[in-house]
Amino acid sequence: MSALLTDRLTAGAATGPRLAVDLDAIATNTRTFAARTPGALMAVVKADGFGHGASAVARTALAHGASWLGVTSIGEALALRADGLRAPVLSWLNPVDADFVAAVGSGVDVAVPSLAHLEAVTRAGIGARVHLHLDTGMARDGAAPSEWPALCRAARRAERSGVLRVVGVMGHLGCADVPDDPANAAGRTAYAWGLGVARAAGLRPPLRHLAATAATLTDPAALHTMSRVGAGLVGIDPSGTTRLSPALTLTAPAVGTRRVVAGTSVGYGHDWHAGRPTTLALLPLGYADGLPRSTGGRAEVWLAGRRRPVVGRVSMDQVVVDLGDDAVLPGTVATVFGPGHHGEPTVAEWAAWAGTIEHEIVTGIGARVARS
Repeated sequence: MSALLTDRLTAGAATGPRLAVDLDAIATNTRTFAARTPGALMAVVKADGFGHGASAVARTALAHGASWLGVTSIGEALALRADGLRAPVLSWLNPVDADFVAAVGSGVDVAVPSLAHLEAVTRAGIGARVHLHLDTGMARDGAAPSEWPALCRAARRAERSGVLRVVGVMGHLGCADVPDDPANAAGRTAYAWGLGVARAAGLRPPLRHLAATAATLTDPAALHTMSRVGAGLVGIDPSGTTRLSPALTLTAPAVGTRRVVAGTSVGYGHDWHAGRPTTLALLPLGYADGLPRSTGGRAEVWLAGRRRPVVGRVSMDQVVVDLGDDAVLPGTVATVFGPGHHGEPTVAEWAAWAGTIEHEIVTGIGARVARS
């Protein structure tokens, strides 16, 4: 699907903001990562596939080189199963009282970051497949190194009893977007230590995964038997080293235009005043739809063949853009962001205007924006 730069749409031709997903771009990105990964490729489709549609991204990735799916919650995993996806799925962020019975019954692998989680999984019934999760330097999810030996020993006892099988050991690098950061070497060392402890306890997990998107692209030493890639599939490279294909285009029709005199104030707080007579266009989307409020006065959109500045504050439901002396008909469609092939702003630019990362922009587009 090409970018939806439909400037020539006239009144009534567009019904509202729309988010278009380019599955061909996701396919291309998946092939790129499959070629970079010596082991299996896990397509991470958490947060509704980074805002691109979990099931659609999953099916596309599985058809172009991925063999696993990854999500955070068991609920996300069960939704994939309900939508007919039968590929192996790992869920790695769950409270101790999560529905591990449903996960085991649906053939969903679960990560185990603590002894309490291990006990909860063993109570879920025979047949659980678990990935022991080690904190390799982020102090977030995963077992602390001080708890890791006991977790490995307990998991081995559970495995010998036939209750579960330890099929994986996982970790995560906190600074992989900066390839030469010394924290990456420390994380790899911590992970190697964790594997050694697991083996000493008698565990032989066939799946060993540490690298996510950035490390898969930049750090061969972090690659093991599987890599977990999510942001990269949808065209985001946190390391800035590889040209990927952005997969989202966000458009919105102008719902009205007006000619104003010099000095006219726009929006809440009257932060912006027209420096000359100009034409303003109103777009029906705002921070409730995922446009960061902090971008007011910096952001641009593509409308009527040119970039146009967003003026005044970003409101909950609307933004105003300055057309200068140009005129457009109500209904003319603006491209808020897209791949950038035709001059339109990109997700990366919106992230820079907001002082955030691309991940936040793509996962923040609200539910009332129609998808296609």
